[in-house]
Amino acid sequence: MRLIIVGAGITGAACAYTASALGAQVTLIDAERPGRATAAGAGIICPWTAAVDDPPWYDFARTAAREYPALIAALADQGEADVSYRRVGALLLTGTPDQPDQAQPDQAQPDQPDAADAARQRLATRSAGAPEMGEVSLLDGAQAQELFPPLRPDATAVHIPGAARVDGRQLASALVRAAARHGATIRTGAATLGCRAGRVTGVSVDGDLVEADAVVAAAGAWTAGFAAPAGVTVPVVPQRGQIVHIGLDGADTSRWPVVLPSATGHYLLAFDGSRVVAGATREAGSGYDVRVTPAGLAEVLANALSVAPGLSQGTLLETRVGLRPVGPDIRPLLGPVRGVDGLVVATGLGATGLTMGPLAGAVAARVALGLPPGVDLGPFDPIRS
Repeated sequence: MRLIIVGAGITGAACAYTASALGAQVTLIDAERPGRATAAGAGIICPWTAAVDDPPWYDFARTAAREYPALIAALADQGEADVSYRRVGALLLTGTPDQPDQAQPDQAQPDQPDAADAARQRLATRSAGAPEMGEVSLLDGAQAQELFPPLRPDATAVHIPGAARVDGRQLASALVRAAARHGATIRTGAATLGCRAGRVTGVSVDGDLVEADAVVAAAGAWTAGFAAPAGVTVPVVPQRGQIVHIGLDGADTSRWPVVLPSATGHYLLAFDGSRVVAGATREAGSGYDVRVTPAGLAEVLANALSVAPGLSQGTLLETRVGLRPVGPDIRPLLGPVRGVDGLVVATGLGATGLTMGPLAGAVAARVALGLPPGVDLGPFDPIRS
């Protein structure tokens, strides 16, 4: 079967990897536009702290996190030994005064005197259905600071040992290389969908027609424009996120946990090489503007330094900007498009793209190849309003 996948971010790369491993004749196309979300994203894999009352979203996110280790092991067996994935744990902060009181809707919000124990109990309850979380526990300020030294000393926290982090650039590149080893063709260029009489015919890449039996639209925030020739509206828009990388000369940051300040929706995480990532803004209505702005930079740094003043003497290494693909609600836009044979959409993962992307890509591959998706796609209709 001839399958074209448009978009080589984490979702498209995972789709190409899965489909090629299943024997499809795969062509993966990417325009390499600035602002791709995978290239900028932080890569936090910790869906269990989300204060979201949406069972389909949570079940999908929890399943995606659970399946990560198997994917990493499979890639290692194919020579991709280091994709930056590491189970480092997470700290959900519950005792940091002077934080902004505007909470993000998908972040836990413990704000009462017994908030720490309430958060621990809530997460312990969730762990019954997600044992990969590990055994959650309460940490006082000194214990939390021992794990993440730049934290303020009164930053009490709930520790979730099963949380992980991954560099989206490294993982997506590894998936693309693995797909190529399975025979996938990788192309760069602007893609235009071909559609006739209610079914896809292929994709034109800078004027060169590539025929296909099915097409997966995994172009992130650009998916709506790509799918438009099929006469459908994919309700996805870009949301700008600015994220700052800070260097801490000489610090061994390789095992530092993810830090989730409870009230702000911002975060901190660390990677090898004495690097800490602080983020991120959530700028609705940004369009495809990928500028770093003074307001965005100030927001990220203010939130980071309010909980981790030890970062203040670090080196500002870079600011990355990603355009998250955001749908009409928190759920992914994932599955076949009604009325257009051969068109599958995989986008709308928002701020959890690096958590959900590998699973979303694998599901899209199976759907495109006519195989059971492995999940209930009913809640994720890609052209819902």
